[in-house]
Amino acid sequence: MTIELDQTAVPEDSVLTFFGEQLAAHRRKAGWTQEQTARAARSTQSMISKVEKARLVPSDVLAADLDRAFGSDRYFTRLHALVRRYAYPRWFLPYIALEQDATAIRSFEGQVLPGLLQTEEYAHAMLAAVRPDNLAELVAVRMSRQEILGKETRPHTWFIIDEFALMRHIGGPQVMRRQLRHLLEAGRHPRTVVQIVPRSVPARPALAGPFTLLTPQEGETVVYIDGYPQGRLSPDTGEVTAAVHAYDLLRAVALSPQQSAELIDTHLRGLS
Repeated sequence: MTIELDQTAVPEDSVLTFFGEQLAAHRRKAGWTQEQTARAARSTQSMISKVEKARLVPSDVLAADLDRAFGSDRYFTRLHALVRRYAYPRWFLPYIALEQDATAIRSFEGQVLPGLLQTEEYAHAMLAAVRPDNLAELVAVRMSRQEILGKETRPHTWFIIDEFALMRHIGGPQVMRRQLRHLLEAGRHPRTVVQIVPRSVPARPALAGPFTLLTPQEGETVVYIDGYPQGRLSPDTGEVTAAVHAYDLLRAVALSPQQSAELIDTHLRGLS
């Protein structure tokens, strides 16, 4: 039951939609419901539904499981390669690869909440502000990155956030309430630390902007320096050393995890 993959027919600006349409087409041809497809592909009905609606970037594991379930001769595996190619900006692909392979992630954000901790509503409201043509796909990509936090061997993650990010009510009070609850829940995981730099700190490291330190399973730590219109990865020893030093200083001026949770809860109650 193989449908030939013509790469020239894959629209670059809606590759997630194309993948979802192909999944639905294979499913209907097999006479399966989403639940039956999920069982055959060792997935969940929710994931199959989200992929079909282009609300989630399919993983390479799901693509392989779909090929096995449908007997589709690596069709979805090959299509997934195009998803990776077009769903993410080309300059961002190395970061995605490192993030998925990382054993430790240390992130600092001064203006918004970290992408790995954003709710779908918050991400939608934040990304909509720049009025992109592919908003739905951008949100799907953002949410799909969070799959690493659901792995059995999820990375150790450390998030330091400036309090001003809590004060920027992106999406309005209701969206922000759910976002702050999600932030509190994330901080309770034994492999995740969330710290807030209070606004009472007049000057702090990294006033120039956010950055992330990623430690892969093999190899040295690299630093991702965010910026406009795009960020950059650097394995340069000097830049990594400076970033590690800045992160240590940020931890020193941030509230403890418990105090940070209390401050987040204060902002949450202020939205009630």
